[in-house]
Amino acid sequence: MVEKTATIRNEQGIHCRPSAMIVRFASEYSGQIMVTGERGATALRSILELMAMELFPGTTVNIRVNGPDEERFCDDLVDIFQTHFDFPARE
Repeated sequence: MVEKTATIRNEQGIHCRPSAMIVRFASEYSGQIMVTGERGATALRSILELMAMELFPGTTVNIRVNGPDEERFCDDLVDIFQTHFDFPARE
């Protein structure tokens, strides 16, 4: 098992589109994932569960991964959670 911390850096926090990207990435992993924050935890199987964690800029989350190639996968999740997403503005 590998456990690491990530700090949310996206200006808008982890809203719908970043949540969808994170959950899609996590769905490819055959091991176990648990993300824990101040407002709850999720196994990254649901966009709504992730959004319900209210991950605003500066919020930290604990990411725990258990399974094949867990070190690399946990590092990748940390990178994704710390990404500055640059979605085009909606008109």
